[in-house]
Amino acid sequence: MSEEFADLDALEVVIPNLKRRYSGGTAVNRTIAPLIAERRRAAWLGPDRPQGIAGLSALDLMRLRFRPPRGRSARIWHARRNTEMLLGLLLKLLGFRFRLIFNSAGQRRKSLWTRFLLKRMDALIATSEESAAFLNRPATVIRHGVDLKTYAPPADRAAAFAASGLPGKYGVGTFGRVRRQKGSDLFVEAMIRLLPKYPDFTAVVIGYVSLDNLPFVEGLKQRVAAAGLAERIRFLGELPIEEVPLWYQRILIYVMASRVEGFGLTMLEAMASGAAVVATRAGSAERVIAEGVDGALAPISDIEGLVAALEPLMQDPERARRMGEKARERIEKDFSREREVDEIVALYRRLWGK
Repeated sequence: MSEEFADLDALEVVIPNLKRRYSGGTAVNRTIAPLIAERRRAAWLGPDRPQGIAGLSALDLMRLRFRPPRGRSARIWHARRNTEMLLGLLLKLLGFRFRLIFNSAGQRRKSLWTRFLLKRMDALIATSEESAAFLNRPATVIRHGVDLKTYAPPADRAAAFAASGLPGKYGVGTFGRVRRQKGSDLFVEAMIRLLPKYPDFTAVVIGYVSLDNLPFVEGLKQRVAAAGLAERIRFLGELPIEEVPLWYQRILIYVMASRVEGFGLTMLEAMASGAAVVATRAGSAERVIAEGVDGALAPISDIEGLVAALEPLMQDPERARRMGEKARERIEKDFSREREVDEIVALYRRLWGK
């Protein structure tokens, strides 16, 4: 496919991605956009465009005002952020032929401004029944999916971990923005308690640290240093997008210790990669994980509960390996990105039908 979308009249779907900093919303967009482009004539607007979908320049976006869609009453504008909802609404008010969709994963009360924007969308998608309950409008529930080729078990997990150069034989990790909401402090505290008992494990924390969270992260590092575990609890920072799947393959156990979570995409990515997942009952963890079969659950903000869920897997790495195999099977069955995209495109068709 060419770098920019060539035939503007044929364009059916615009996927805006208007956040410069890489985020979970960007990760989801990058996962599904190429598959949407295989099924519909779609283009990407903004940074971090993945392979497999053409780009749409700001100039070509403006040209759409005078280029009615061929064979459609309107184009689809598929937003995931308030800024994208607002831009879609402004374009529609200026005469652009768009039907507006907002995709919500959040599980918290919406602000007055967000509710204002939501009321003006043509359709809403929620990633879970819990997310839908916070929208105060009917929504289509479409659960996240994962790229099963990008996120896949390694041929040899022990060799993959050894290649990292970290001490020990096994990895345990948590990925995503490093902040209190994500339970980064709970993960670090659990590791401080458990690593001295299980010397074969090394822990990694991977993710972006915002300026306002620098004191929080510095406090975590000081806590680790005071425990004498600086070599075995590593803060690797934000990594290039293409390196993250490799780290899922290196770790044996993945921890999602969130206090507040929208859906929990990293949980799906880790399970698809064959890692055993220990997750707090935040986001959609309880709808994804079968306790004791393909993962383990812990109470939210409960360090004792998190340690209790983690320790049996660190005590018995073979049990963790088997759980990771079951996790992969679960994702293959119910959480492929193909299933997600099929359901999204079906919603597009319903809007066009109107």
